[in-house]
Amino acid sequence: MTQFDLPLDQLRTYRSESVEPEDFDVFWAETLGEARAHPLDARFEAVPTGLATVETYDVTFGGFGGQPVRGWLVLPAGATEPLPVVVEFLGYGGGRGLPHTHLLWASAGFAHFVMDTRGQGSGWATGDTPDPVGSAPSFPGFMTRGVEGPYTYYYRRLFTDAVRAVEAARSHPLVDASRTAVTGGSQGGGITLAVAGLVPDLVAVAADVPFLCDFPRATTVTDRMPYREIGSYLKTHRGRVRQVAETLAHFDGVHFAARATAPALFSTALEDQTCPPSTVFAAFNAYAGEEKAIEVYDFNDHEGGGVFQQAAQLRWLPGRLRG
Repeated sequence: MTQFDLPLDQLRTYRSESVEPEDFDVFWAETLGEARAHPLDARFEAVPTGLATVETYDVTFGGFGGQPVRGWLVLPAGATEPLPVVVEFLGYGGGRGLPHTHLLWASAGFAHFVMDTRGQGSGWATGDTPDPVGSAPSFPGFMTRGVEGPYTYYYRRLFTDAVRAVEAARSHPLVDASRTAVTGGSQGGGITLAVAGLVPDLVAVAADVPFLCDFPRATTVTDRMPYREIGSYLKTHRGRVRQVAETLAHFDGVHFAARATAPALFSTALEDQTCPPSTVFAAFNAYAGEEKAIEVYDFNDHEGGGVFQQAAQLRWLPGRLRG
């Protein structure tokens, strides 16, 4: 696939037409308030991995509705003083997987908290967190679960889990809560932007090829899954276009980005049909932080920069976490 979206010079000035709901801030304040009424109850159980350079903990904490969410906490072996922490969110369909697959940030000297994704974890990596909340009829996948309204939408639960994951990570005695970064790719990048807009005291945000941004354009410029789930749902539910748009606007990364101020590093790929570059630039251009940069990979699809982007993060993130 050659480049299919707007030319790069237009991408750098592109602005989303997503309309911010009037109740956006009230909705999220209410949602997080309800979650915080339940105990966080973060528990960390050491697990053997056969690895000599890291120590790993199986984590359980109370997410949306107090429902248990799993994760991993990976620390450099022998750590005795509180460390900066990188909280990571995962791509669509995946779960936390096995602990030995999460070594990058602990190897760089940081605490690394990996949040499992409720109801997913059967696509490309295993998960251990069920989603006990049902929904009205939806298209297979997660994009239309509960999409009839913002209070029932799947991503209300998942974004709330993510905010609580930051709180759980910060509760561990070997984590320096004042030095917290969030990161993720694709769906994980979209969750990263949501957390960046909801947690005001982060020190860094690294969102790679983020999903869940600029829904009005994403749902019309690409027919690739998972965005196509929304179009397929509306193909059947013909009279719900406005209703669905109003729901999705409460979860659009563009609106979270407009509230985020921590230093940020984005990435996009110009042949990416899963998360089209215009949708990524929509969030990047709306991002409120003064310090922001974006890596552009001209001839890549949704794999984005891959290990090259990890190298970019390793050059960029330590200065923010240790500064």
